[in-house]
Amino acid sequence: MSILNEIAHATKVRIEKVKAQVPLEELKSLALSSPNRPNFTTALQKPGLSVIAECKKASPSKGLIAPDFPYLAIAKAYEKAGADAVSVLTEPQYFKGCNDYLKEISQAITIPCLRKDFVVDPYMIYEAKVLGASAVLLIASLHTPKELEDNLNLCQDLGLSPLVEVHQKEEIAMVNDLNAPIIGINNRNLANFEVDLETTKKLRDLLSPNALFVAESGIHTRMDVLAMEAIGADAILVGESLMRAKDKTAQLRALKGLD
Repeated sequence: MSILNEIAHATKVRIEKVKAQVPLEELKSLALSSPNRPNFTTALQKPGLSVIAECKKASPSKGLIAPDFPYLAIAKAYEKAGADAVSVLTEPQYFKGCNDYLKEISQAITIPCLRKDFVVDPYMIYEAKVLGASAVLLIASLHTPKELEDNLNLCQDLGLSPLVEVHQKEEIAMVNDLNAPIIGINNRNLANFEVDLETTKKLRDLLSPNALFVAESGIHTRMDVLAMEAIGADAILVGESLMRAKDKTAQLRALKGLD
């Protein structure tokens, strides 16, 4: 079983337990009464390269990245340094995330938040809305075409921006056919968590020209940023290089070419 499938299975088990505590109809009601947050799509449409900065305590490939995890201070530092959005991991078992991180961060900053998790059930999209997310990650390989279409429509109904993630050529046709508004190419292979920046370069020209294009993972230096910008990225998602930096404001400014 790949790491991705292992995480997806664990997530299904987790969500079934949550449903027993908060039934879907109750969650739907909460979601529909939740206010809209700052618009994630608009943040990515601004001139120049947008930056989605990630709050991540751990990962399956790197283990514990941030033993001390002052997530509110981290998110505020990202905003101060000019991040356009913040990605928040909520997956608890493999990434040591939790829903409260997203809920509290979304209330503490004025830029949009992306819920970074492994959506295997529409329940999680309603949950994202209630937690204060502006956007939700949808991993294409975890969806059938019908499931992805339904989840894209649900995001639209709830005022959430869907970031649809692909890693392989075979996934792109489905995503293009469904007119996904934001497509992320993950340089990390979620089957084994190996990273290759060439992935974005190989797949970029296959994406619909109508979609916003986000380059994800493996971006550590200003040169990496310039390489992604050169192939037409509208935004980059940066996690580990920021999380490992002692001065996150300075690191983000350096990636943006401001220092």
